[in-house]
Amino acid sequence: MRRNRATIRPIEPDPRNQSRIVTKFMNKLMRSGKKSTAERIVYDAFERIEEQSGRRGIDVFEQAVRNVTPIIEVKPRRVGGATYQVPVDIRSERRQALALRWLLNASRSRSGRSMAEKLAGELMDAANNAGNAVRRKEETHRMAEANRAFVHYRW
Repeated sequence: MRRNRATIRPIEPDPRNQSRIVTKFMNKLMRSGKKSTAERIVYDAFERIEEQSGRRGIDVFEQAVRNVTPIIEVKPRRVGGATYQVPVDIRSERRQALALRWLLNASRSRSGRSMAEKLAGELMDAANNAGNAVRRKEETHRMAEANRAFVHYRW
């Protein structure tokens, strides 16, 4: 039998935009408990987006998250000595977690001076359906599509 599930703790919305997803993103961005640094990076990125695109930073962020959020993924499943990549639907919490993680990793791997600059660039790319995070989502969907034949191994 498995152990108890972790209790989901309530997340306070961020002070500027009153958005829980922004707070989640800041928490993922944060390293070594430096929340104020993470907060500054995110808000600086939002300001850069507003300067460059003329749209509200929070709107671009939400559009980027929507564009990066996957719907289906593959999970390995062993059947009779062979391992199949079985496409499965993703729970909404995991969808959001994957989208935020992919956006962050894509931002970190970009070239640029500051993290705020890299983050702003990736968010604007993702909002326009471009960039590495969106490519990652499309790759995941392609793998699921290619392995649709094994959908009957779903458990």
